[in-house]
Amino acid sequence: MADALKIGIAGLGTVGASLVRIIQQRSNALAVACGRAITITAVSARNRNKDRGVDLSGIAWFDYPVDLAENADIDVFIELVGGADGAADQSVRAALARGVHVVTANKALLARHGVEFARLAEEKGLLINYEAAVAGGIPVIKAMRESLTGNNFSRVYGIMNGTCNYILTRMEKEGLSFEDCLKEAQRLGYAEADPTFDIEGNDTAHKLAILTTLAFGSEIAADDIYLEGISNISIEDINAAAELGYRIKLLGVAQRTESGIEQRVHPTMVPLDSVIAQVDGVTNAVALESDILGELLMVGPGAGGNATASAVLGDITDIAKSRPGAQQVPVLGRPAALLEPYRQAKMKSHEGGYFIRLSVVDRAGVFASIATKMAENGISLESIVQRSQHTTADAPVTIVLVTHATMENAVRKAVSAIKHEGYLIGEPQVIRIERPKSA
Repeated sequence: MADALKIGIAGLGTVGASLVRIIQQRSNALAVACGRAITITAVSARNRNKDRGVDLSGIAWFDYPVDLAENADIDVFIELVGGADGAADQSVRAALARGVHVVTANKALLARHGVEFARLAEEKGLLINYEAAVAGGIPVIKAMRESLTGNNFSRVYGIMNGTCNYILTRMEKEGLSFEDCLKEAQRLGYAEADPTFDIEGNDTAHKLAILTTLAFGSEIAADDIYLEGISNISIEDINAAAELGYRIKLLGVAQRTESGIEQRVHPTMVPLDSVIAQVDGVTNAVALESDILGELLMVGPGAGGNATASAVLGDITDIAKSRPGAQQVPVLGRPAALLEPYRQAKMKSHEGGYFIRLSVVDRAGVFASIATKMAENGISLESIVQRSQHTTADAPVTIVLVTHATMENAVRKAVSAIKHEGYLIGEPQVIRIERPKSA
């Protein structure tokens, strides 16, 4: 049997502690499967005295991740610190400079520095594995980097944030407001005390940027993603979607077009009978559309200690099974030097159309004015429905429109024109409609 693979783990939170426990409990099985033992020789965390429910005796302790990366007796550096810069960035650079393989679960770090890290790793023949960075326990990175080599991808999309999916699921199933569902998600530990990064779509955007690079061979472009969160989704939107035969999900979508690559994260209406509409709670789903395979939808736990630790462990065992001198899998699917500059797509026709909800003053001519503004911008309407609560004489009226396929900028111009007419109350709601191939 080959010499043991020595690993150092920076970060002993929920994921790090789960990883230590699993490796210690299954050491014999891992050694048999990999042809060599996997040994934890060093760890790093902020608090030495915290009880993490695992045995750390005999393991070297480092107070700082960078010290571990630079000085520990390790073959693989496991980065579970988090954050796009600071200790995570510095420690990964230190490990690569020293000639040590890296495993990370840090999507923000990769979205910002992934191309540079790939160049550094490939110069030294090192591996950077990051399955846990996208969709938790779903093996989408390995599938795209290895199993689906030869496929030409046309679109990648999915539910990539469990917090948002949990909130939208609760809103629909229990009729609760966004605010109430967010509080419940925080109580259960699904959402942070400051949930902005999740609910405004940033977390999904970082994951989507990584998948975009793997799918289309372009450099990572996390700053070139159209971004909308779910904080403005109301129970009225949820109910209207259900009446129309749709369910609202926060999707990340990347697709190749004739003018470039389109990346967007936003609330989306998907048909109730589509597979992705059935993905509830904190579960994630990623769909890949390609010329050879067609559509592949992978569903599974997107977060949590065990799910993420499972993905990290899979990355470690891949390194344990590799042999010196063997050709390494390119970090980003193709050699970093061959990644193409990212070319952002021009505004295009959205094939699924749009849902538009307007709250307006109840007076004659408003309905006709809205229809006219849509027509003036070349927008064909699939349906237009007016609802009035009639609670008081001056109660607002809700108008719901569903468009046929149209241009994004046409919708924005029409909505802007409606705003200037003076009968709109509050902000209009505009939600894209996607019709997956699996619908």
